[in-house]
Amino acid sequence: MSIARRQFIQASAASTLLASLGIQSAHAQGLEQVKIVNGFPAGGSADVTSRRIGDKLGGSAYTKNAAVVENKTGAAGRIAVESVKNAAPDGATLLLTPYSMMSIYPHIYKQLSYDPFKDLVPVAMASMLAHGLAVGPMVPASVKTVKDYLAWCKANPNLANYGSPAAGSTPHFLGALLGIEAGVELKHVPYRGSIPGITDVIGGALASMFTPHGDFLPNHKAGKLRIIATSGKQRSTFVPDVPTFAEQGFPDLVVEEWFGFYAPAKTPAAVVTSANQAINAALKEKTVIDSLALSAMVPVGGSPEDMAKSMKYYYDFWGPLVKKIGFTAES
Repeated sequence: MSIARRQFIQASAASTLLASLGIQSAHAQGLEQVKIVNGFPAGGSADVTSRRIGDKLGGSAYTKNAAVVENKTGAAGRIAVESVKNAAPDGATLLLTPYSMMSIYPHIYKQLSYDPFKDLVPVAMASMLAHGLAVGPMVPASVKTVKDYLAWCKANPNLANYGSPAAGSTPHFLGALLGIEAGVELKHVPYRGSIPGITDVIGGALASMFTPHGDFLPNHKAGKLRIIATSGKQRSTFVPDVPTFAEQGFPDLVVEEWFGFYAPAKTPAAVVTSANQAINAALKEKTVIDSLALSAMVPVGGSPEDMAKSMKYYYDFWGPLVKKIGFTAES
């Protein structure tokens, strides 16, 4: 090998090493700003999770400043997923979404515009919640249990409707499964998030709503609506007087759902690790734990691998149930 050739190779290697060190240094210093995108309106569980955790990411090795949150609503949460799928894979944009967008939607949208297993990478699970069924002033005060509610729906078929935060979401399917199991026709009314539907329940324009039960809490405590069941394995510590669906004779409606952070595919593993560590640290902060509790959520955390396994589990879990319900995006 000539001296000139050897010098060229050495110079190239040095240049590559310096570039690598420069990237590592940039990662070590943290991104200047991170954006968290979620597909639901302000005030709901997704928004609360995004903001409470995002506020605590600043000053970490991941990002210098607290994250900004963008509520990119529409298309039952899919617009938010699509926007993050198409974002630069540099860690500066994260998606916060319930698992239904990733584990249920592939079963109902024949031409889903994203592949949840290829277009995004798991970063960390954030919070876990149970869903609830609540009724408003349209439903008589004598209706106190799920069976009371079903009897009322059967007697009033023109009023037998329920809202959910999105078509194809977990709450939507909980309502559909309840109707199938009880042999009662329940009309589904999809909304863009929980809050608009809850507003209609309180206003007497909608009989009932299935959604994260934490979104009901302020109005439940104020007596403006009544939570009559929750979907957890045990009673919610936030409404311990409310029995679960299982306690009321509906064991197939035991479902808990997590919100999780995702990054665009091809985001460097080091950046994903940095984001994961910052999120896990935020979830241990008392102020975050207390803030999540106000919306009846508990912190989860864990590794990207934990999240990927849970995502696949729920994908397999919901497949046969979606077939049983018979819902597709075209239905």
